[in-house]
Amino acid sequence: MNEPREIISLLPYRLGFRPRDSAVGVSLRAPRGRVGVVMRVDLPALGDGEVGAQVARAMIATMGRDGAQSTVLVVYTDVDPRLDPGSAAEQVMRAVAHYREAADASLGSVPVWVVTSSGYLSYDCARSCCPPGGRPLRELESTQVSARMVLEGATVAGSRDDLVRIPSADAQRRRVVARTRRRWHERGQQALADGPHALERWRLASVAAWRAAVDLVAGRAELGAPAPWGRLEAGLQDRRVRDAVLASFVPGVGDLPERSVRGARPAPDVEQAMAQVSTRIMGASAGIPAPEGPVRLYEEALEALVAHGRRSAQAPALSLLAVLSWWRGDGARAQILLDRALQDDPAYRLATLLDAALGAGIGPGWARRPDLEDDEDGGPDDAPGPAVG
Repeated sequence: MNEPREIISLLPYRLGFRPRDSAVGVSLRAPRGRVGVVMRVDLPALGDGEVGAQVARAMIATMGRDGAQSTVLVVYTDVDPRLDPGSAAEQVMRAVAHYREAADASLGSVPVWVVTSSGYLSYDCARSCCPPGGRPLRELESTQVSARMVLEGATVAGSRDDLVRIPSADAQRRRVVARTRRRWHERGQQALADGPHALERWRLASVAAWRAAVDLVAGRAELGAPAPWGRLEAGLQDRRVRDAVLASFVPGVGDLPERSVRGARPAPDVEQAMAQVSTRIMGASAGIPAPEGPVRLYEEALEALVAHGRRSAQAPALSLLAVLSWWRGDGARAQILLDRALQDDPAYRLATLLDAALGAGIGPGWARRPDLEDDEDGGPDDAPGPAVG
């Protein structure tokens, strides 16, 4: 995909929202310029006089790991920098200079495009080439990418924060869940004191609460008493229960989630199977795409848990949601979820590990599999790929 209009029109769909005050680096892979990693950073960060060059080098390193043959930079700012000689234009100028300097040795010259609130233009275009304010944004709505996305029902959020809005359940429901959560947490503490067999039963019942939650959102069960949310929220505080829930994301694992919480520690064959789960999600050699239908159900169940659960204490559920988003290739949404998880618990291990992967521009395993790379008859240039928000 080498047509600038097509690339620019793709970016909001790839990121999931309309960027503002941002710089977006795009990896273009061989042999046909297929769009790879899309990496968004705050424009002030890339344009900063002290750290901007470092940010640019990190972006280009991400492009290199993605197998980029070349790269494009798209800058989102409120005004045409050619018409505003003030600080905004200077910030854009520094950001472009930092990115081009970082890319020069490995990726060569970098085309730069600017998208304003009213138009788009080539950064290097004189006024005779692009009118003041740029070409009309409506031109971006008539591209092949836009037409395809509209036909597929794809939507774009108005802002980055709009990607993740999980409204709270009503107060009465949350009070009921809170009582169940406290009781189930206390039972877990008692089980820990009573010994391995009692703890195993508690963990198995917590995994059963996860199964019940998925059945509930799928319409396969009616809400009973007690509701699954309180037990699930308390259960996810246990690492083995959380990992059992994560294992259930992968197709074909059967009763592995239940087997993984049996005993004082997992049996060797179970440990091996759990390692294979990680490989199927994260490994570049055997990674599989996220199964769309089930993943949507898992996300709905976890979002319902967050909606019913204790505010500012949802690091496990938010981290699992981030894993699902990242696995689907929606790095922008995953990053917002991780930011919230780390706000709730800055040391939560699953969140810190995935945050590091996103920061390094590492996509899910399926996106890095060598056998899924382009060939002469490869897929469409705008096929899904990882986006880092």
